[in-house]
Amino acid sequence: MADLSPSDDMRAAMEAFFHAYKAFTDKPDEMLAKRGLARVHHRILFFVARYPGLSVKDLLAALGVTKQAINMPLRQLLEMALVQSVAAQHDKRVKQLTLTPEGRKLEEALHREQLKLLQAAFGQTGKPATAGWMQINRTLAAQSRPDAAPPRGKT
Repeated sequence: MADLSPSDDMRAAMEAFFHAYKAFTDKPDEMLAKRGLARVHHRILFFVARYPGLSVKDLLAALGVTKQAINMPLRQLLEMALVQSVAAQHDKRVKQLTLTPEGRKLEEALHREQLKLLQAAFGQTGKPATAGWMQINRTLAAQSRPDAAPPRGKT
């Protein structure tokens, strides 16, 4: 375990995390704002791109939110023809989500911006630091969703 004093070093780690997250989200937020969208829309686009055919129920689980919280942003993405909802063949009550060509184009542009940042940081810090960063992020993610399984889109 890292030997960080509870005060200065931990606060410095938290400050670095806040600034890193801001750097990671600034450009995508700007791109989304031009379309009248926000970070919640980005999260939806990300998971639908990562797991095509994802059900609404699995999207809720992946995001750790309620149906009420996702209703408006998902509806906006559907109305803007960035996401489409199709009844599943196995059960017509299940709605599966996929990106439209325009949604895929937007998500890829957002992804590209964040990928550039990660590639640069990982390239500068090397594999051991990257592995440590991944472990820290997985550990933090497990704190809020300890039993979360990956979504089950069409793979």
